[in-house]
Amino acid sequence: MSEPTPLRLLGPGASAPPERADAARNRDALLGAARALVDERGVGAVTMEAVAARAGVGKGTLFRRFGSREGLMAALLDRSEAQWQADVISGPPPLGPGAPARERLHAFGRSRAATDLAHADLVRAAGATRQRSYAAYAFTAMHVRLLLTELGVTGDVPLLATALLAPLDPFVLDQQVRREGLPLERVLAGWDDLVRRVVEGG
Repeated sequence: MSEPTPLRLLGPGASAPPERADAARNRDALLGAARALVDERGVGAVTMEAVAARAGVGKGTLFRRFGSREGLMAALLDRSEAQWQADVISGPPPLGPGAPARERLHAFGRSRAATDLAHADLVRAAGATRQRSYAAYAFTAMHVRLLLTELGVTGDVPLLATALLAPLDPFVLDQQVRREGLPLERVLAGWDDLVRRVVEGG
């Protein structure tokens, strides 16, 4: 099965020029400082001032690099999403290649749910700067379609893939798990049951 191509998550039609090695190191250091603060304090409590202080740079450097707090949160989200996509394409099974398609599909759902639930606050913080719904959806939809096809699922596979992805949306998960208090395992068990019904046709 041919894996989907990882996507640059910069928004429709956007492209980024290649970075110099020193610029890439500086970017990594700034994102590392931001990630550490998010892990310690939560997204809502992280300011550009705090990130600049943690990284040991002026606030102006941070704004020049990312444009705004939203831009910084979008960059954090993109980094995390890129790592997740790399795990799907070339990481260890069952999320990565090497496991049966059905096992990979279940692993995908559990990993995507955990990732999207963790990303919900970042998606909100990234706001209008982040066209996540286009780039991330395209990758995940193609991956699920390929797995369904490998499993011999018939019918409208693109729409079936969309139906499987809908419960894994970060805002849906955030609403069910954090606001309504549904146990994550209950949500995941329901998703596994949905996969069974789609794959087995009943």
